[in-house]
Amino acid sequence: MNWFKTHKKGMKRAVVGILILAAAAFVAATAVLLRRRKTIEAEIAERQYAQTENGSLFRSDTIQYQGKTYRRSSYVKAILCLGVDRDGPMTEETTPGFGGQADGIFLVAQDTARNSLKILMIPRDTMTEITMTDLSGNVLGKDVHHLTLAYTYGNGRETSCEYMREAVSDLLGGLEIDFYMAANTEVIAILNDTVGGVTVTIPTEGMEKSDPEFIKGTDVTLTGEQAEKFVRYRDTGKDHSALYRMDQEEEYILGFFQAVKERSRTDSNIVPVLFEKIEDYMVTDMGKEQYLKLAMDALETGGLGEKNFYTVPGSGVTTARYDEFYADEEELLPLILEMFYQETER
Repeated sequence: MNWFKTHKKGMKRAVVGILILAAAAFVAATAVLLRRRKTIEAEIAERQYAQTENGSLFRSDTIQYQGKTYRRSSYVKAILCLGVDRDGPMTEETTPGFGGQADGIFLVAQDTARNSLKILMIPRDTMTEITMTDLSGNVLGKDVHHLTLAYTYGNGRETSCEYMREAVSDLLGGLEIDFYMAANTEVIAILNDTVGGVTVTIPTEGMEKSDPEFIKGTDVTLTGEQAEKFVRYRDTGKDHSALYRMDQEEEYILGFFQAVKERSRTDSNIVPVLFEKIEDYMVTDMGKEQYLKLAMDALETGGLGEKNFYTVPGSGVTTARYDEFYADEEELLPLILEMFYQETER
């Protein structure tokens, strides 16, 4: 008798058993995914509610905090500075989706009375409400996404900057942002070589993958090409690599302004020259006198140091596809007060 005929009933039972187990496993996995999705949706809803509750906190000139009254300092300007992941001149508009992303996001508090700066570093992966458009630029509405994407939904110039200004303002409780300045990655090499190179200490493990000289703890004077590698490097195979890259950005900014300061001792015209060289690679609503003053304040006695840098407090979350960062509004509030407000009498 044929073996298959003899064992036919047993094989059917085995197949049925396997199908039942597979179905059970599928149902169990689906249940887990649904529970996880509901949990995530609940967390997002809670964050959105918190944003709605606190979204207009700094839209008023005065606020109450821990029994004290604070007023926005009229002489402290909020300037949004953006590093855009895009090549070539920024003189022409682009189709939404093709103008690059804001990889470096910094909010500068310029104290025009004391000629000093404070810099708030904002993680690119911060999750917040941004304006979304179609390819024609028609606004579709707002949704919670990575802050870096707010730039790409614009026209690669002024509209992109305005979307970023709005998103950052909303993230910071409605804080009014006075000006913006965006520049793309090509300016790094141009500025770096114009000042004769920038010396940095390699802060991140594994950067030798980008350049053999980039060994952690080593001092390196960067050439133009190296400077761009240094600022942009991140190990995308590691969680929250964009957060760690902010250490490189701070290190480079400090090194760059130190190099400018040293160069200015022999070339008093170096700051205007730097801006002339990158004019086609930047977009700003500041007048020439204003951004020259901003640069000169960074070179004032004492200059920039680690004490001048702040980072948006919060926590990172790793999802199946992307890294996400969520700002801690309770910790962020006193930081904004310190940077842009002053205590006053009731």
